Order: sequence, then structure tokens, then C-alpha cells
Amino acid sequence: MTPHTWPRVAVVGAGAVGCYFGARLAKAGAQVTLIGREAPMNAIAQQGLSIVSKDATESIQISTSTELSAVTGSDLVLFCVKTNDTQITARALQPYLKPQTALLSLQNGVDNVERIFQATGLRAIPAAVYVAVEVSAPGQLLHKGRGDLCIGAYPFGDREGAAAALAMAPLIEQVSSWFEAAGVPCPVSENVLAELWTKLIMNCAVNAISALAQVPYGRMVESPEERDMIAALVRETIEVGRAHAVRLKDIDYERAAFELIEVMPGQYSSTAQDIARGKPTEIDALNGFVAVLAQKYQIQTPLNRWLTTLVKLREKGKFS
Repeated sequence: MTPHTWPRVAVVGAGAVGCYFGARLAKAGAQVTLIGREAPMNAIAQQGLSIVSKDATESIQISTSTELSAVTGSDLVLFCVKTNDTQITARALQPYLKPQTALLSLQNGVDNVERIFQATGLRAIPAAVYVAVEVSAPGQLLHKGRGDLCIGAYPFGDREGAAAALAMAPLIEQVSSWFEAAGVPCPVSENVLAELWTKLIMNCAVNAISALAQVPYGRMVESPEERDMIAALVRETIEVGRAHAVRLKDIDYERAAFELIEVMPGQYSSTAQDIARGKPTEIDALNGFVAVLAQKYQIQTPLNRWLTTLVKLREKGKFS
């Protein structure tokens, strides 16, 4: 396929992120089906999907379904379910996929493609996702910033995995070209694990704090103590990544975290949005993942560990 031979696309777990990127592909000409819960899918089916940004509001007509079987025949599947649902959804999805279907994980965390592989034997393509978007009403997205991806072949670490990564290179380039043709920046990284860990470092620095305080990013840096905590979270996560032999990017991660906050001061983290809606969070794939991995290397990560515990208590309604 060429970039302008548009794929048939299915979005599995069509929340804010999946709907946003599905809509970008649909607007460009791809045949897209959003698959999600009944209420939001019905709203989109009836009135279209509205994307509200600071510059404009656009409405996109797009197909919807509540059944996983709707992925049948798809060339590209955007896998957007919560990390807690990764394995069970991947197993349920597998019978409907073509052998050549590109399965793209647009999820928080760094190990979702490993979970998919362990559950099904499918080798998904990981994506580091950079977009500030949330569901503001049924069938309506509020887009606050960015909207780009970075993808690449996941290093499974065995000989078979290395061979599979080489074999997947043309498919990964094709997926990149589809998004680029739709106006979505989507570079292919030779070190996608570093991209995933960069996103994880940013998430660990801001997500739990925004969730517990129920404040947007800009309200988290109003005192030296708050800034010190964010910087310490960055350092903890970097230490664990390096111990885990991740070849991290040569950047100032503390500065990058504060620049992220400056760019999106009004954004609430995905964890904060989950808490506000009474939904389970993905904290175990973020600060919790770092805290557990730190134990393997006998590294102390008190902030990541405590924030994980506090978010879980908040989920259970122990305090408000």
C-alpha cells in the first residue's frame, strides 16, 4: 500500500486518544470504525465526533461499533484500551485480525507490547503518544495541545524477536506514512524503548500529583517544594530505567518535565481524569511499574511508591 491508499482502520477502546487519532485518519480519507462503550458510540453515531480546539471546532462523521468483531478486515488496529485490560482484550481481538494487520499500541506504560505478545504471540508496534485531549461530553473531544506519535520496532530481546523486528520494518514505515499523510507527525525511532521511557518519566512526574490534588499541570509548580518533588520523581524514574539497561535519550529530563508543564498548564493528567470520573486508573503501569521494577534492582523510589499507594487509596474512596 502507498500512503494515499488509505487503510481500513479499527480503534479498539475508543476513548479520547483513540477517537482523536482515528478522527485524524478518517478526515484524511481512511475508513475508520471506532469500537467502544455503548453510550459514547451511540452519541458519535447520532451526531458525529466533534473536536474542539482553541482555533476551531470540527465535526467528523465516523463509523462506530460496540463489538470487537468490527475489526474484521482491518489493515490497521489502534489498540487503546486501559493497561489493565491489555491481555484479555488482545486475546479476544486475535481471531478477527488478518496475518498482515498492523496492531499499534497507543497506551500508557512501556510493556504493553510484551503483554500482548505473552497473551497472544502477536507482535504489536508500540507508540509513544503525545496529545492533550479529553472527552468533554459524549461525542465531543477537547483538544488542548500536540497530537503526534513516535513508533518503532520493540526490542523483545531474543533472536526470534530481532528477526521479527527486521521483518516488521516495512510495515512500521507504512504505518508512519499513513499518519504523516493524515497530518499526524509520526517518526520511526531506532530506539523506541527510549521514547516509551521518556513518556513514562514525564507521566511519573506529573500524573499522580495531578490526580491526587485534582489540579492541572500549571498548578503543580507554584512552590519550590512542588518543583522539588517533580524533579525528584524524574530522578527516581531515570535511575530505575538505567538500572534496567534502557538506553535513555541524552536530554535534560528534569527540564523536559517542566517544559511539558509550561506547554500544557491547563491539562489534567489521564490519572486525574480517571479519578474524577470514578474509573480505575493506570497507576500500576506508571509510578507503580517503576516502584516494582526498582525492587528488582534494590533501588529506593519512595516517591513513586508512596504516590502509587495514595492513588490506589483515592480510587477506593478512602479520602476525597
